[in-house]
Amino acid sequence: MEEQRIDDNVTSNNGVIDLSHHLSDEARNRLANPLKDIMRVISECPVTDLITMANGDPHHSLYPFQQIMYGLPSVQDPSDPVTSWNNSGRTQMIHSYRDQECALPIRNAFQYSRAAGLVQCKDAITDFTNLIFAPPNHHVMLTFGNSDGLTKVFRLFGQKGDHFLTDEFSFPGMTNCPLAYGVKWVGVKMDSGGIIPEELEKVLIRWDEAKLGRRPRLLYTVPVGQNPTGSTLSVDRRKKIYAIAQTWDLIIAEDDPYYFLRYDVPQTNCASADPDEFIKNFTSTLIPTFLSMDVDGRVIRLDTFSKVLAPGMRLGWITSNKLFHLKLGEYTDSSTQPPHAFGQMFVTEMLSEHGWKIEGFCRWLRSLRLEYQNRLDLLLDVFQREVEPTGYASVKRPEAGMFVWIEVFFEKHPRFVHERCSGGSPVVARTNTECLLKELFERLMNTQGVVFLPASTFAIPENALWVESDGHVPLSDRTRFLRAAFAGTEDMIEKGMIRLGKGLREFFQE
Repeated sequence: MEEQRIDDNVTSNNGVIDLSHHLSDEARNRLANPLKDIMRVISECPVTDLITMANGDPHHSLYPFQQIMYGLPSVQDPSDPVTSWNNSGRTQMIHSYRDQECALPIRNAFQYSRAAGLVQCKDAITDFTNLIFAPPNHHVMLTFGNSDGLTKVFRLFGQKGDHFLTDEFSFPGMTNCPLAYGVKWVGVKMDSGGIIPEELEKVLIRWDEAKLGRRPRLLYTVPVGQNPTGSTLSVDRRKKIYAIAQTWDLIIAEDDPYYFLRYDVPQTNCASADPDEFIKNFTSTLIPTFLSMDVDGRVIRLDTFSKVLAPGMRLGWITSNKLFHLKLGEYTDSSTQPPHAFGQMFVTEMLSEHGWKIEGFCRWLRSLRLEYQNRLDLLLDVFQREVEPTGYASVKRPEAGMFVWIEVFFEKHPRFVHERCSGGSPVVARTNTECLLKELFERLMNTQGVVFLPASTFAIPENALWVESDGHVPLSDRTRFLRAAFAGTEDMIEKGMIRLGKGLREFFQE
């Protein structure tokens, strides 16, 4: 049968769809770590004075630290704690102790633990997830950040010969992960609003299993502030894509590191002293996620602290249905083990009554969003002053994220070549856009001292078997963009745009 639709799938007694057929052979064949099962049994034992001589844990009395102290920005300024922190350095101290009361004691945190993470940290993040996303019947598992999480997700579903779907421009740090074990990518056409749902469905309808193997079963996307384009999927597009996933039985891997960095949203009463009122106002400004609309359990969501606290923390979490949660746990228990105790202790204390609490973290997120919006405004102002007058480039304001997608008008270059012979293939370049892009990248770096990433770095290779021949413009001819980050200082942003304007003039007027 050509289509495998959702109503063909087996459902369990409680109506949750059975999605086990999506699991890779590796995931099906992996055995649970027996030592971790014993740890679970021990943790559930009702004996209060249980003496365990089962594990090889060093005793906590031999840990070489008794307390850890963290100096956090104070969130007492309810309107803008980020600016207050930068201006005054006002600090709130929180502690982790070995032998004194705290949210996650050192004596517990540094023991061996099970895949989902330390209970106290997992519970704190679960409470935050439930508050922000309200996922129906999902479970949280901690990761070493989204790179670690996605590596595991891709292995959970992919095997040699499979194809995954993603944005036609996508971050190679993630899309490289499954290539080594024989999974290939299919890029779905985008516009300024992200993946186009109708183009996604076209790929699935046109798919020839006799030539390409089984139809793709996983869509990987960054729906807010997409890397590299900065695009954000509207609620309408999300609903359409989820409906397509139901029709064609897709898993959606929702990677959302920039979710809280969405700009130009309506301002709310940030000065409210009532925590519940502030949180309600804050969450009302957030866009609905695929996870929040997931009634089937087919969305597996990845969140991280990398963009809102610090990337070196290497701490994130996956939210998924129970089956995928268990299978990811089996993988983690026999590979990386749970994330490091330092990060889990910090987050637990930060979200606890001794720290920011969830309300304070939300105040930090709101303030951080305003700070990045100011930096975006600056970049666009300097671009308008220094780059736009050249007539060689333009930029659109992104809704979210850390990047602007600068379009360069290579057709104005004296060495631009139109309509080279394509040999009849709809995916072979007809212009020398990609060559000029590479040359511009090198010129800007070597002569102007400024670096932007070229669009070709992010382009997913095309295949004539899954693109329409009529009217298709090869992706190589659409790599006319530079990705610029606005996460740096005002001085970096100002100088970067000035150097870009100068570099474009010299490149085009040679």
